[in-house]
Amino acid sequence: MNILIFGATGMVGQGVLRECLLDPDVTLVKTIGRSSTGQQHSKLREIVHSDLLDYAAIEDELRDIDACFFCLGISSVGMTEADYTRISYDMTLAAATTLARLNPNMTFIYVSGASTDSSEQGSVMWARVKGKTENALLRLPFNAYMFRPGVIQPLHGIKSKTRSYRLLYALSAPLFPILRAIFPTQITTTEALGKAMLAVARHGADKHVLESKDIATLR
Repeated sequence: MNILIFGATGMVGQGVLRECLLDPDVTLVKTIGRSSTGQQHSKLREIVHSDLLDYAAIEDELRDIDACFFCLGISSVGMTEADYTRISYDMTLAAATTLARLNPNMTFIYVSGASTDSSEQGSVMWARVKGKTENALLRLPFNAYMFRPGVIQPLHGIKSKTRSYRLLYALSAPLFPILRAIFPTQITTTEALGKAMLAVARHGADKHVLESKDIATLR
């Protein structure tokens, strides 16, 4: 498979990239972002691209893709709805509409979040915007799947780019084994999430919006 990853420098994206590079079924991994991941691997091709709203200049790099794992995201804390929409909706759809045109048979997996609001009418801003994004992606002419993980534990030295999240993960690390035992379908890891995406890229899934409990069953 030829895989394209957005957001490969973030916590989730780092985990997904790791699993793609380790997977023998993956022939090529392309990453797109404003900065390099800093990694080197025979399967890896990095595309540093500054304008994440316009892909006209690099369309040739976006052809012959079997699956795209869209892990690009940002916290909504302190953001207006307009600014959050520009990043979470506009940037996602700019990439997705281009890819759907170039690769109509591809699989597109969008990392959303638990409690996303599919009605687009709720009181929680980020959930409305994520719901709007999911709904738009599901209308595009490719195989789209929405991943809604709950708590994600970073493994293998992977760290969040957000300082407050890094501190939170460091403090809660000893509790993760206990929490996973109590809530086995609500807590996942960067490794398990990457493997679940690859499973959907290979075989699809029986639903297109996958909650945390659904993701836990994917192999």
